[in-house]
Amino acid sequence: MALSGLDIYKLLPKTNCKQCGFATCLAFAMQLAKKTLTIEKCPFVSPEAKNTLEEQSLPAIKLITLGANQSKFEVGNETVLFRHEEKFRNPAGLGFIIDDSLADIQIKKRIEKIKQFSFERVGQLLEVNLIAVKQNSNTKRFLEASELVLNNTTLPIMLISDDPAALRQAAAVTAARRPLLYCATKDNLNQIAPIAKEFQLPVVVASQDINELAHLTKELSSLGIKDIILDTGVKDIGDKIWDLTQLRRQALKKSNRALGYPSLVIVDKTNPYDEAVEAAACIAKYAGIVLIKGIESWAVLSILTLRQNIYTDPQKPLQIEPKLYPIGKATKESPVLITTNFSLSYYTVLGEVEASKIPSYILSVDTEGMSVLTAWAAEKFNAESITKSLDRCGIKDIVDHKNLIIPGYVAILSGDLEEQSGFKVIVGPKEAAGIPAFLKNLN
Repeated sequence: MALSGLDIYKLLPKTNCKQCGFATCLAFAMQLAKKTLTIEKCPFVSPEAKNTLEEQSLPAIKLITLGANQSKFEVGNETVLFRHEEKFRNPAGLGFIIDDSLADIQIKKRIEKIKQFSFERVGQLLEVNLIAVKQNSNTKRFLEASELVLNNTTLPIMLISDDPAALRQAAAVTAARRPLLYCATKDNLNQIAPIAKEFQLPVVVASQDINELAHLTKELSSLGIKDIILDTGVKDIGDKIWDLTQLRRQALKKSNRALGYPSLVIVDKTNPYDEAVEAAACIAKYAGIVLIKGIESWAVLSILTLRQNIYTDPQKPLQIEPKLYPIGKATKESPVLITTNFSLSYYTVLGEVEASKIPSYILSVDTEGMSVLTAWAAEKFNAESITKSLDRCGIKDIVDHKNLIIPGYVAILSGDLEEQSGFKVIVGPKEAAGIPAFLKNLN
């Protein structure tokens, strides 16, 4: 657990020298507890107290960076068990396993398909994060497959092999991309650790038993290997969720530094539906990286969408800039639709307007990121706020007509809005799906 202000105060020299910028050591300790400054501000703190405070200031779950350059991604650094307590910080990495037993042309096709898994949703770009090369053939073929992946994608790479010698050769070939090594166990720790240390690479530690996992991480840490990821092996989904939850609780609630690392899950299912469901469950329950074999678009896009929802800050709704957006080749005769600046609301309306093929304007009203009904209930989406938005965007000088289309769920605003804005209000459909037909029949 993090130290309280009083705990920190006990470690300070208690001189009240004011050189830290605060009147008393207690005031300084309270700011340290809030993490608004560092212990370096105190000129008289003892080395022992400094070490203690620095150790306590480390994240309960270590931040691990995988890959290199523009395609690197981070996992870990999580601070809460439940998303509503604060937020989840670094989205779980989604990766794909490529067996080296596949032919070169098959590997290239899989890589090209994986590259296509990038799309925009509510203003955010959703992408996959990792490709794992798994050895099922001889060392020569494993190296060939690793080089093939290295040369055909910029995504971070993971190397999976039971042969330490093969793993070392593949690590040497791909070292510039800082691959993730899989895996160190109680039986091969003394062989895998030197590889990770020589090339300065992150490594996965695997054990079915959590206590043994903690023992292995301590050994690796004592050898100077700090970038560690945990794996409790292939288990039934119930047991796997239990393991992931216990790892998270041990790190956050028990301050167990030996288990304070991100976790990895390899989903071992042949049915693509079962694979997608299990991957989604593990992302929802604390997995730092999830690896799958399937590359069906419907499954991958579903997993990425779920991940986005889980890792969206619940205290800060996704929102866009409140302004007037022309859609298509909008003219002075184009219809004007009103919605809020909640990203999901705006992009849902945008998609349906684009589907209608009718050039239009969408006015995004500043509702502090609230959806239509939520903003209306909070009095953020009313005749006054819409009228102010109309004046601000200068719509009267942009279109020749005086018609506004409002969401059907807030038809009650019609009278007040017409009176305050001077526009004629047309009540649109309640659901965005009805927009294309509505616009086509508007005249």
